[in-house]
Amino acid sequence: MTLLHHEHATHAHSHGPTCGHLAVEHGDHMDYAHDGHLHREHQGHWDECETPNHVPHTHPDHVHGPACGHTSVVHGDHVDYVHDGHRHAEHDGHWDDH
Repeated sequence: MTLLHHEHATHAHSHGPTCGHLAVEHGDHMDYAHDGHLHREHQGHWDECETPNHVPHTHPDHVHGPACGHTSVVHGDHVDYVHDGHRHAEHDGHWDDH
């Protein structure tokens, strides 16, 4: 999965295990949920963690929602659900990997 490099230039806060923001394991790094964004550390600064492509994910035996048991994360104008090291978002009748 290739990630877009969008530096969060006004980010004066350092994330870590005690910062108080939700930490979400995402592939080979950790994202931190902060003000509707997901940030990741990258070469001494913080980036918005976004995927550049529409990546459908199928898990036919499970529907995410408030009672599904997975951590929900506000991400812009929608909610992602953390599932098996991925963030899933509902999109046009299916789930995308974020």
